[in-house]
Amino acid sequence: MGLLAFGFAFIWYNYYVEELILPYYKRGNWVLIAIYAILVWLFIKAYGGFKLGYLKKTDMLYSQLISIVSVNFVAYFIISLIGRHFMLVPPMVLLTCADIAVISVWTLLMGKLYFMIYPPRKLMILYGSHQAASLVLKMSQRVDKYMICESVSITESPEKIRELILKYEGVIICDIPAEERNDYLKFCYNNSVRAYIAPKISDIIVRGADDIRLFDTPLLLCRNYGLDFEQRLFKRTFDIVFSLFALVVASPFMIFSAIAIKLYDGGPVLYKQKRLTLDGKEFNVLKFRSMVVDAEKLSGPVLASEDDPRITPIGRFLRKVRLDELPQLLNILSGDMSVVGPRPERPELTEKYKEEMPEFGFRLKVKAGLTGYAQVTGVYDTVPYDKLKMDLMYIENYSFRMDLQIVLMTIKTMLFPPKTNAETGEGLIPSESSKRKEDTK
Repeated sequence: MGLLAFGFAFIWYNYYVEELILPYYKRGNWVLIAIYAILVWLFIKAYGGFKLGYLKKTDMLYSQLISIVSVNFVAYFIISLIGRHFMLVPPMVLLTCADIAVISVWTLLMGKLYFMIYPPRKLMILYGSHQAASLVLKMSQRVDKYMICESVSITESPEKIRELILKYEGVIICDIPAEERNDYLKFCYNNSVRAYIAPKISDIIVRGADDIRLFDTPLLLCRNYGLDFEQRLFKRTFDIVFSLFALVVASPFMIFSAIAIKLYDGGPVLYKQKRLTLDGKEFNVLKFRSMVVDAEKLSGPVLASEDDPRITPIGRFLRKVRLDELPQLLNILSGDMSVVGPRPERPELTEKYKEEMPEFGFRLKVKAGLTGYAQVTGVYDTVPYDKLKMDLMYIENYSFRMDLQIVLMTIKTMLFPPKTNAETGEGLIPSESSKRKEDTK
């Protein structure tokens, strides 16, 4: 970050200071450079660019690239505001190119240094059902970080399991009964062994609890009503301001999309569909039509797959860059949706999911969102049960800062779409009914 600030200082002193009508004194220049450094820190933190060792090298690089481009874009307008006219653009382009080179080298070198200091951890997995297979497949994509050396069934004797746990640097606990899980978690804690736990729905609810005390007895308070009045008021204000601003910025793209859809097959531009939002209220979600007219006339309500033949070429492009969702800014203005929240689901599919996941209705404790935590952390074919967990993580840990971070991460997702589970070889996903069994134990 110091090198990036130094680069900005060089550009500022050599290309912009002399162009100012009223040049700054030393302290004014230093303050501007400090503001630039703070912006760099904030954007890189928001995009997760400091998560060295946690993210893949490519994800680290993407996060830092979009951060520095965003900062330099903002910095140029700050400089122009100070200079009282649009200043020279080439110096900022030169700075951005130099920053990209620095970031690329830094990411490569620091990544190698990190994994030299912290080699892959040798782990064992303690499992209760075949659900663990999908988790093992996902972790096997990060051989630079995790090395799963042994798989042990919960049916083995407790003595053998404890003996094996002590052989490794950590244990992955997945889909085992709560009582036994707690016993082994305490064992790991007592012996300073790292534990990775696949959470149950109840775990996510407890994580959102408040710490309170009744005299000398600690308690966890799960409020279980979604957002409080102040949070809803603040969130609604943000929704109105953001959607108005976004409509102005996105209007050229919306006009282009509407013209392209109309010219392709002459059908309607917008598509309306019944969806659910806060407390199960139904509303008509708006989208740019991405499928052929009457796409569900024969099939009925079904989820679209990534290579669905009903999707038009124009629609495929709009879906890829998420432009088909832009009309939902009008849903946000009307109060049916929020900028951030669980994606709105259809009533028919919600009922179907509830048959196997009764907790699916928990996500209706907040308004449906244009984007959400599940959308920026998951992939196209993330299974519904995992999406439900991520939606509940958002609800139980809501903050305005989290909303801003998800909005920024959405931009990254649009520019650098994540690979699907099928593309990364994580295709062996158990059925939803088997996933449901996890929370009945």
